[in-house]
Amino acid sequence: MVTEFLLLGFLLGPRIQMLLFGLFSLFYIFTLLGNGAILGLISLDSRLHTPMYFFLSHLAVVDIAYTRNTVPQMLANLLHPAKPISFAGCMTQTFLCLSFGHSECLLLVLMSYDRYVAICHPLRYSVIMTWRVCITLAVTSWTCGSLLALAHVVLILRLPFSGPHEINHFFCEILSVLRLACADTWLNQVVIFAACVFFLVGPPSLVLVSYSHILAAILRIQSGEGRRKAFSTCSSHLCVVGLFFGSAIIMYMAPKSRHPEEQQKVFFLFYSSFNPMLNPLIYNLRNVEVKGALRRALCKESHS
Repeated sequence: MVTEFLLLGFLLGPRIQMLLFGLFSLFYIFTLLGNGAILGLISLDSRLHTPMYFFLSHLAVVDIAYTRNTVPQMLANLLHPAKPISFAGCMTQTFLCLSFGHSECLLLVLMSYDRYVAICHPLRYSVIMTWRVCITLAVTSWTCGSLLALAHVVLILRLPFSGPHEINHFFCEILSVLRLACADTWLNQVVIFAACVFFLVGPPSLVLVSYSHILAAILRIQSGEGRRKAFSTCSSHLCVVGLFFGSAIIMYMAPKSRHPEEQQKVFFLFYSSFNPMLNPLIYNLRNVEVKGALRRALCKESHS
């Protein structure tokens, strides 16, 4: 039985690998700082203690956790190609990657539902989106994501791994791991396909339905300031939704080319490095309330 795997990473020259190491180290630092700043602003500014920013704080936690799970391994692999990882460590990384990815899908749906209630039913917003409901929805999204990830890992553990042990990826991505199994993986493939349909077709459809109602409600708003504020908030969320689901659909549901593994590495690089870094930038640049909270925090710091 295989006791460890070799992560091949990117099959590039040493100079390009060092260049990528420096570049993605900066992306990694910006991701941690940006999402950490979002969490800090939400916790310190009482005006951001609302359901929308409660879900945004969970999204920031998911981005930090997902990046911490995948990017350090990639950076280490750029310095030392074909870096080994234990079988248990590989399964843990696969579980965490899937768990955070599933949870982010559900959190984005919850954020769109929150905006739907806030804009389409403003008078009932405080009654519908109580803190008890918000906490229950957040816990449910984390629990569902973890349980489905656990199901994937349990199905992997039933497979024998006694032959090749080189994973053509920079981390233990589930499809790359399954290629090394010395048995038929049809059940795993069926469950992965079902999960893709459930998470990559259902949630985007719900988001589109929510935003079609939101758009109709925004166009009925008489106040120009209110309409601008609603568009600013919703456009930020739509940018994040488009980046997340677009890259995920390309990775798992698009037709494969003649070099699927190399193509997957590029998409996963975008998914694990660029998306978490861009999320706080999008919310900072497009969201009036977040920019206001940042200005208040900077002014308070300068006065002190």
